[in-house]
Amino acid sequence: MQSPRVVALCVVMLMASACAPGSGSGGKHRLSIATGGTGGVFYPYGGGIAKVITDSLPNVEATAEVTAASIDNLKFIKQGTSDLAFTMSDAAQDAVLARDEFKDFGAIPLRTLAVLYSSYTHLVTLADSGITDVAQLKGHVISMGAAGSGTATLGYRILEAAGLNTKSDIRTQSLGVAQSVDALKDGKIDAFFWNGGLPTASVLDLVNTPRTYARFIATDSMLPQLEKAYGPSLYYKAIIPKGMYQQDTDIPVVGVAVLLVVSETMPEDLAHDITRVLFEKQPELATIHPQAKVLSIKTATTGSPIPFHPGAIRYYRDQHAWTN
Repeated sequence: MQSPRVVALCVVMLMASACAPGSGSGGKHRLSIATGGTGGVFYPYGGGIAKVITDSLPNVEATAEVTAASIDNLKFIKQGTSDLAFTMSDAAQDAVLARDEFKDFGAIPLRTLAVLYSSYTHLVTLADSGITDVAQLKGHVISMGAAGSGTATLGYRILEAAGLNTKSDIRTQSLGVAQSVDALKDGKIDAFFWNGGLPTASVLDLVNTPRTYARFIATDSMLPQLEKAYGPSLYYKAIIPKGMYQQDTDIPVVGVAVLLVVSETMPEDLAHDITRVLFEKQPELATIHPQAKVLSIKTATTGSPIPFHPGAIRYYRDQHAWTN
């Protein structure tokens, strides 16, 4: 019997294949954008990108698909069932190098269109849990994020950086952010990891729940070990600012860049035009999700550990923004 994750993966692949390039009638070029769960940032942001592509490029129709996020998204790119994908940069690097989750799957020839924003590690518990740092997760039930997500990859790396044995020191569940919030409210888990932009709708739901008091755990102290294991530039310190989730202080956490990626086989002109539309329609994207407010041509070329697509490079050069 297939696992729920495999069944979900197949469903999404079937949805995406219906939107593969060239599959439309009347000469429509159909694009599938692999995003994430409905409770996070990837999906609404991806829906915005799909809208501006469809509205701006003649004979192109784009659709945002719900997925488990980064890792599965990149596999869809290789399988040809998605054309664009949201991903955290560490997952993209692993995919290009055929490392960790991609060791058996094989290398994926990805190219970046743009660095979109910083993703923030949310490690969330309840105020009365007694958990105040990563090491105190020992002995607890933790949701690591949906299987196939970049949240899970980075969550396990943070636990290992804290010296925890992820097989024996904790009990884990694999829940998306919305499901993690519900499980925390119901007392089924003690804490959860979520890696996403600000604000994340499901986390807002948690802190706005009456008589529920969330605590956000700082993770920046794990950076020296992460940098030692994965290099000095992949992970960095980021701040969840005071008041973002009604908390009284800034929360320093592990940050990682979010990329919009495609296959290296995407035609150069199409990659160029998609990149152009991102920046020409940035104000419209910002009205769809606030995380798009930080999209900037000045920062879009910084922070990708994998090569950029030649079409994107051409656009950035035209805008005098390519210094690599």
